Amino acid sequence: MFVSRVRHGVQNYTRFKCIRDGSRSLSSLDSLDHEERLRDCLSSLPSSARVVICGGGVMGAAVAYHLARRGWGPHTVVIEKEKVGAGSRWHSSGLVGAFKPTLAQVRIAQSSIRLLADLESQGRPTGWKQCGSLLLARTRDRMTVYRRMKSQSVSWGIDCELVSPKRCQDIWPMLNVDDVLGGLWIPGDGVGDTHLFCMSLMRAAVENGVGVMEDCSIKAVHSKDGKVSGVDTTSGSIECQYFVNCAGFWARQIGQLAKPQVKVPLLPCEHYYLHTKQIENLSPMMPVVRDPDGFIYLRERNGCILAGGFEPIAKPVYEEEILNAAQRCVAEDWDHFHILLQELLKRVPSLNQAVLHKLCNGLEAFSPDCKWIVGESPEMANYHVACGMKTVGISAAGGVAEATVDEIVDGYSKYDMYELDINRFLGLHNNKRFLRDRMKEVPGVHYGLPYPFYEFETGRNLRLSPIYQTLRDKGATFGQVMGYERPTWFEPVDTSTDSDKPRPFKIAHTKTFGKPHWFDTVQSEYWSCRESVGLADYSSFTKIDIQSQGTEVVDLLQYLCSNDVNVQIGSIIHTGMQNERGGYENDCSLARIAENHYMMIAPTIQQTRCKVWLQRHLPKNGSVTLSDVTSMYTAICILGPFTRSLLSELTDTDLSPSNFPFFTFKELDVGLANGIRAMNLTHTGELGYVLYIPNEFALHVYHRLLTVGEKFGIRHVGHYATRALRVEKFFAFWGQDLDTMTTPLECGRTWRVKFDKNIPFIGRDALLRQKEEGIRRQYVQLLLTDHDHEMDLWSWGGEPIYRDGDYCGQTTTTSYGYTFKKQVCLGFIQNLDKNGTEQRVTNDYVLSGHYEIDIAGIRYAAKVNLHSPNLPTKYPDKERDVYQATRKQHEHQYMGRHYQP
Repeated sequence: MFVSRVRHGVQNYTRFKCIRDGSRSLSSLDSLDHEERLRDCLSSLPSSARVVICGGGVMGAAVAYHLARRGWGPHTVVIEKEKVGAGSRWHSSGLVGAFKPTLAQVRIAQSSIRLLADLESQGRPTGWKQCGSLLLARTRDRMTVYRRMKSQSVSWGIDCELVSPKRCQDIWPMLNVDDVLGGLWIPGDGVGDTHLFCMSLMRAAVENGVGVMEDCSIKAVHSKDGKVSGVDTTSGSIECQYFVNCAGFWARQIGQLAKPQVKVPLLPCEHYYLHTKQIENLSPMMPVVRDPDGFIYLRERNGCILAGGFEPIAKPVYEEEILNAAQRCVAEDWDHFHILLQELLKRVPSLNQAVLHKLCNGLEAFSPDCKWIVGESPEMANYHVACGMKTVGISAAGGVAEATVDEIVDGYSKYDMYELDINRFLGLHNNKRFLRDRMKEVPGVHYGLPYPFYEFETGRNLRLSPIYQTLRDKGATFGQVMGYERPTWFEPVDTSTDSDKPRPFKIAHTKTFGKPHWFDTVQSEYWSCRESVGLADYSSFTKIDIQSQGTEVVDLLQYLCSNDVNVQIGSIIHTGMQNERGGYENDCSLARIAENHYMMIAPTIQQTRCKVWLQRHLPKNGSVTLSDVTSMYTAICILGPFTRSLLSELTDTDLSPSNFPFFTFKELDVGLANGIRAMNLTHTGELGYVLYIPNEFALHVYHRLLTVGEKFGIRHVGHYATRALRVEKFFAFWGQDLDTMTTPLECGRTWRVKFDKNIPFIGRDALLRQKEEGIRRQYVQLLLTDHDHEMDLWSWGGEPIYRDGDYCGQTTTTSYGYTFKKQVCLGFIQNLDKNGTEQRVTNDYVLSGHYEIDIAGIRYAAKVNLHSPNLPTKYPDKERDVYQATRKQHEHQYMGRHYQP
């Protein structure tokens, strides 16, 4: 019945279509065929501008609007290959929601909502209606997600309410709630009209001096001295200092027109929008309904129902075949849409009686990790990207544009954008075949259950260390980071079966919010690291050689690093690289290989980002060179109390503390191999070494370590075990604890900041001001004291922290502490007055409070630590125990003559 009505409605759609003219008004549905036009566009392209924006859609309009607000309007030109706001209004949902996966995305969405409301209040139409949204749950895990969201709403300033199935039906009477367990009601959410929003933004921008050139296509983006210098178009050339790629669907192709090419990893997928004809008594303020367990959403639009969804297996499309906006609406595929159609009919049975007006198959572009793509490109300075909004551009445009303009005008944004930064990608992510494989999975992630440590199943087995196959056959279960396959834990291997048959590739998963199934396995690996010997693959770490002929490399690193890098040859220094505001651009270890040669070890996810940061500060005369040697070395870490004994049997070098002390480097012969860069540290606080092995020797060294290590109880260990060691030792993680907004003073690392160096480092003045004024938040470790790890839900990061009953911060990184036998949470706490204003945080303030952590609505008491704890061990060691990741600012301890933290 329903499908026949749909087909009948689509076939007869043209009979209902009307053309707007001076004497005829539009029907409520056919208004979607009407597109407004922008007046006062440029008739010719100016010879120069400060900023050129590519794309006259909502994102380009928002960037132009914010530039105009900052006074840059007369110096900005927007280039649109068709018409501003072009593109069918039929394939735009207009959904605007504040809840996003992370705080930065939430703040961006909230900025967009404020902009929608502000423009509407000024009489500039945006279609904004604060009708609220209702999220439905069919499973217990989904309700857990909503309880966690309700808990986090305190941190994020979002008004929301957990509701029963009966309340869900009261909010949306047409719903079938037979299989619904509950929901989350968010009254501040709403809907808007992307086309109207775009036109209002662009009109306001034009009124403030922005020039708009329609029917003009980009042919090339040029650079000079590594920076944007100009743009070639079909209407001529224009010199500029900044270029902003807001081409949306075509952003990847526009990136390919740059010289050098800018990699923008996007690929479109089919995305469906179902429009009914008008339904009687449908309130215009009917809330948006999202049913993620059924992959669907519904909203009211002009008296009709608009429905869509994010199917689990999507259909990617090659964008080269789509030449203009009209072609983005492709033929519908009813077989593919059937899974969403079934769920729609199940959720709203009365849709069986509706007459369907149109099914629109509109293509939408997604990034390979289902996140927005924002920031300055690594290939070309002053080339900014703002795209990949995954169908919700209206709820992202205002905030993303604000952040982009702040970076252009001020050099930084008030939002911490590292997780959205285009520098999170490598070249492999822009491979068309990789994208086509990955995109089958990406749209479904949008409504998938956000279990901890999510792993994609597509685009795998790309970057493999030489020991990968052996590790796989030894039971490794893998996670992927920057394309690398990294063991997460090792399952027991059945040795009774045919050993010649390769073990299948296994992907890690944690499909629970409580105690994970890998708990016992990781616990065994953890204790191997603390009581015998563990072997871990660290090959994914970023490895960069930095060299010069003279002392230029030392001067450069002294300028970039807040610690003193002018240390003895063979020493290792742990340092931050700060920005002008004192925040972390990088957190790394530097081994001084020679007088003018350093090896930098940085987090895996920093491979592109830290390399770009270094490149953009290199001397112009070429006196300092850097080489990314990440793929040249296999990194094997052996950790545990017997590692010195083990390695001593494989090398002739004296490994005694007097000859090879903690936090130093030596080049060793190991087994029959030579040229192994050995570092006496493990990045976990445990004794051990990281061996950076030339790839051709990797298997040889690995097998020798296993053979000799057998008598010491050597065992393979994965990332989850080393991660647990780090959290328990209070080690900060880049991207979770450390970011561009966090300073060393806030996370107990003041002792690593050398203010009195001969060369003032970037961020020194900001840190000196903070040192004088005091910090406004403090990094702490919290141990849950009344939490049952067997029965209770776990903390996975992002939970609110309460001090004496009042909200004071949130967790960042968490893990179970196998020595503490408690859940361990790292996070930041603030001193907020009754108005929510941050006050100075002191040690006395931190230590004088009673703390609780809210996990999905239940608060658990917690003990606070300001400094790294000394964990009890069967095998105490002075070198290891004296090292602490955080400590009191003026605490001086003797750590050996070579120790350089």
